Amino acid sequence: MRQVVSKVAEAADAETLRQRIEALAPWFHNIDIDGISTAPDHFLGDYPAGKFARFASVLPSDLSGKTVLDIGCNAGFYSFEMKRRGASHVLGIDSDERYLAQARLATEAFGFDGVEFGKLSVYDVATLGQKFDLVIFMGVFYHLRHPLLALDLIREHVAGDMLLFQTMQQGSSDVMEVPADHPFFMPGTAEPPAYFDDPAYPKMHFIEREFAHDWTNWWAPNAACSQAMLRAAGFTVERTPEPDVYLCRTAPVPYAQHGPAAAYPTKGAPR
Repeated sequence: MRQVVSKVAEAADAETLRQRIEALAPWFHNIDIDGISTAPDHFLGDYPAGKFARFASVLPSDLSGKTVLDIGCNAGFYSFEMKRRGASHVLGIDSDERYLAQARLATEAFGFDGVEFGKLSVYDVATLGQKFDLVIFMGVFYHLRHPLLALDLIREHVAGDMLLFQTMQQGSSDVMEVPADHPFFMPGTAEPPAYFDDPAYPKMHFIEREFAHDWTNWWAPNAACSQAMLRAAGFTVERTPEPDVYLCRTAPVPYAQHGPAAAYPTKGAPR
């Protein structure tokens, strides 16, 4: 009799969980919560687990004692994966309250300690007042009106060591070496440098209206531009496990010796 009662209670708990998951639909992250898939019909398949499987090996398998910041955490898939690797503290931030509610429900169901979520813009990461061993910045960059500013703020305020970065890209996947100093005209001519038209030159495509029916898709860099912007913000690309995924380390910020004038030139500062 006790076993029957226990099974009835388990079934009731499972139904309650299913109802709570459905109440927060739609989910963009397909997460298995006690056997319940949150987005089983995702147009990208088992997303983001399928994508993560293709680059998971470039991240440390043991994050014991490490801190992680997941910017644009959505329902928390990557936050949970980092906790499973032993991270001592994981903070996920997002601007969407429904995503945060999904992440908190999953955290509760998994019984994780040391994982928390909060509403915060990437432009306000300085308010966190700490640097993290690993910053995850995936699927956010191209939704931002000011993407390079976001990278600058991440580098200055929260990136302590590693950055896992992903962005939508369009255009050529080729990357060319560009001059350290660009001339106005090609030597001996009145013509501008021809390499600006090379598909492998760093380019950021601006999307004025919608991309894939999403008005928040503002930007689509090519591969050369993604890498160049990461370097400009003070990151070095160590691994590119997928064409749009970059594992980076913090590096010296170019022209940092000029201070704010490097970004906002004043009279007498290099221009």
